[in-house]
Amino acid sequence: MTYDLFLGDRTFSSWSLRGWLMFRKFDIPVTVHMVGLYDGTMTEDLAELAPARFVPVMRTPEGHVVGDTQAMAETLAEENPDAGLWPADPAARALARWLVAEIHSSFGALRGDCPMQLLHQYEGFTPSDAVKADVARIEELWSLARARHGATGPWLFGDYSLADVFYAPIAARIAGYDLPIGEGAQAYVDLTLNDADFKEWRAEGLKKSYDPVPYALDLPTRPWPAA
Repeated sequence: MTYDLFLGDRTFSSWSLRGWLMFRKFDIPVTVHMVGLYDGTMTEDLAELAPARFVPVMRTPEGHVVGDTQAMAETLAEENPDAGLWPADPAARALARWLVAEIHSSFGALRGDCPMQLLHQYEGFTPSDAVKADVARIEELWSLARARHGATGPWLFGDYSLADVFYAPIAARIAGYDLPIGEGAQAYVDLTLNDADFKEWRAEGLKKSYDPVPYALDLPTRPWPAA
């Protein structure tokens, strides 16, 4: 059985990145459909998926339409119980759900001031105090997950989980705006950016050009910080 997944532009749609990683990382069969998020056709492209208004959106093999990445994640975990989307350990799973819920509902300053863009790294971006506070909280959560449950592997809960799916766009924001972080957080950002699937996502996005470029800042840039 195969799902259908409707995505926006890869270079800028952070929520679409989450949706795609849910399928790619856990080997769930999917057919991807691109939506004109920045081409002005999104409403038309999503018309058959009402009440969906935003990307990503998925359609289950049974034809059920599910929007919002948190709802998608829970539906996929429920329908694919052996795929390992959540950590197996109950304590780790509870904390992972907490981290996912917090990223889903919080960090408005970071989201607003630092929209995800995978083109380059800005030089000289000055984060506000609110952005710094968001980043400090994210570092706290990452450190806690790693300390309590990260012994079995390099990801937040050892093995890759939905928590890593949801924080991948955050790692991209930190990298894209060169936000100051500690050594442990930087190691996690580097891990995310150099993951083969993340690199594939970015490479596909770079095949499309934009004029004007969404979210562009009047700042100098340097190459994207990934090996």
